[in-house]
Amino acid sequence: MRKADLVTAISEKTGVPKVDVLVSLEEFFKSVKGSLAGGENVYIRGFGSFIIKKRKKKVGRHIKKNVSIEIPEHYIPAFKPAKIFTEQVKESVNHLPNEDED
Repeated sequence: MRKADLVTAISEKTGVPKVDVLVSLEEFFKSVKGSLAGGENVYIRGFGSFIIKKRKKKVGRHIKKNVSIEIPEHYIPAFKPAKIFTEQVKESVNHLPNEDED
């Protein structure tokens, strides 16, 4: 599902015009990005948490030059789904046909 599909689905279910849904969705994304950029996690009960993860410094390799490089400690955004969300996905995926069975 892409963003356009999501906007259409929300618009159809709520009766809110697509333009308004798109603006709301874009503002939601901006708020989440702004909070994470400011060092603040975002918690949405029943859905999940947008969190900041700390990556330790490590030694990597520059393959083309065949040299070792040090990758400094840095932070990355991550999403941790809520327990109820994870359980709901597990239950629904278990009902999908198995790709290995032909």
